[in-house]
Amino acid sequence: MNTARAFWLILTLLFTNPVWAFQSRVVAIPSAAMHKSFEATVVLPDQYVRGNDVDRFPVVYLLHGSGGDYTDWAANTQIGRLADRYHVILVMPDGGHESWYIDSPVDPRSRYETYVGTEVVAYIDTHFRTIATKQARAITGLSMGGFGALRIALDRPDAFGAAGSISGAVDPRGCKDEPGINHVFGDPARHAAFWNSNAIVENARSFENAHIALTIDCGVNDSLVKSNRALHERLVELGVQHDYAERPGGHTWEYWANAIQYQVLFFSTSFQRNDSRAQTAHT
Repeated sequence: MNTARAFWLILTLLFTNPVWAFQSRVVAIPSAAMHKSFEATVVLPDQYVRGNDVDRFPVVYLLHGSGGDYTDWAANTQIGRLADRYHVILVMPDGGHESWYIDSPVDPRSRYETYVGTEVVAYIDTHFRTIATKQARAITGLSMGGFGALRIALDRPDAFGAAGSISGAVDPRGCKDEPGINHVFGDPARHAAFWNSNAIVENARSFENAHIALTIDCGVNDSLVKSNRALHERLVELGVQHDYAERPGGHTWEYWANAIQYQVLFFSTSFQRNDSRAQTAHT
């Protein structure tokens, strides 16, 4: 191979195969609510690692599904590339195998909504260079994590400016056969009021005044698509602005790895829009 051809080959590889320089860390985040610590994966974009100590970054929280843990997103997707591409910090906390990210009314040891929605956020803002405002903070998740992300955002509208759900179990009433769910929600008959009050569709009106940029998607072959459609239709009926998509696919990592790319793009656009508004307000 001659020198000129080698030069152009190197240039082609550089432009078609970008160098990803994000940095992944595992941190232990304590929970005062549950009197123990849980590990979390934190992905820092290249700009964070190579930048100065003044630069601060928005944060996207990614919740795993039932039976999963804090390693799932990094192990099954190329999530780190999205940190570099959109200049965001990605945080993947551990939500327990069957916690449903709620503060359980029947198990006082399961306080995962407080942990993820309050304690993890406070830890990340204290230990990393974040933009610690609602407008620069988003939360999403898959399956059980999709429900958890919407539930946490609804209960903490001052903490999250954007929220999403991927293949979300948005109505737990349709998941009563899910192993372990009764241990945190309680018996469906005796605790029916709690089950009903936590269904996202029953809380759709709350999104009206929450000012949360909202994105929801589900695979057309997913068993949860009907409940996601019902939520979408209710949001449309109420006039709540949101992004909704159904794409080919089922309840699989193949679907989730594709869907998260659209969601992080949605969040990045929301962050940029808020940043532009803030700059305009100060001029």
